[in-house]
Amino acid sequence: MKLLRYGPAGQEKPGILDAAGKVRDLSGMVPDFGGATVSLEALDRIREIDLGTLPVVSEPGRIGACLAWVPNFHCVGLNYTKHAEESGMPIPAEPILFNKATSALSGPNDDVVLLRDSERGDWEVELGVVIGRAAHYVSEEEALDYVAGYCTVNDVSEREFQMDHLGQWVKGKSGPTFGPAGPWLVTADEIPDPQVLRVSLDLNGETVQDSNTSDMIFSVREIVSYMSRFMKLLPGDIIATGTPSGVGLGMNPPRFLKPGDVMEVHVEGLGSQKQKVVAPV
Repeated sequence: MKLLRYGPAGQEKPGILDAAGKVRDLSGMVPDFGGATVSLEALDRIREIDLGTLPVVSEPGRIGACLAWVPNFHCVGLNYTKHAEESGMPIPAEPILFNKATSALSGPNDDVVLLRDSERGDWEVELGVVIGRAAHYVSEEEALDYVAGYCTVNDVSEREFQMDHLGQWVKGKSGPTFGPAGPWLVTADEIPDPQVLRVSLDLNGETVQDSNTSDMIFSVREIVSYMSRFMKLLPGDIIATGTPSGVGLGMNPPRFLKPGDVMEVHVEGLGSQKQKVVAPV
């Protein structure tokens, strides 16, 4: 299934794509997508619905984030070898974990608003993993059984705030609009192997990132299992699994986002995003 949310910001309705690619209104069946409403059990109930009985949305308009809210917005850093190298950091021996503020979540085509005093905004295409049931002490063999689905994520970053200030990376990762997610939540049954997906990002029409999830240092199985050793993952959590090389920080000279830039973000099978960068308010 490809689940989505459509409508003006703050007024989105849940929907689903049918076999013809038309949006069907799910608002009479589910309140929204987030937390328990994207649990594995909740998704099974949606599968039982005859989509032909649902209203067709002829003009869905704006597409919102594929989740209305997330309990946690987890991230994995330096999970592609060439990205670690371009960042001047050692190849990690185990997953590097950090968080984005949940308020960073935004629509896939919404403007990305730079933070005040931001001079080093950056882009990061990533495979997003959405958890479907509580996961604690999960083995690698079982890890994918806890995944509800996948989505395209742009882990927008502010490198000065991330790297040049004291404390954790979260400060450079959490601006409002710094977490575009969607357009769809694609359920796990449609992505039998998350380690064979092309990931790419175009900036102003130029391809700057182009890789494949097969190049991840730590697979989705390894990440979910590893994280569950230290915390309980919850239904509706997003895990952004890392970005390949080609970010602005790694260019020579470095290249950072400026108002008017346009990012087009793609993960194979999960849909595309398009964001315009705007000045801070």
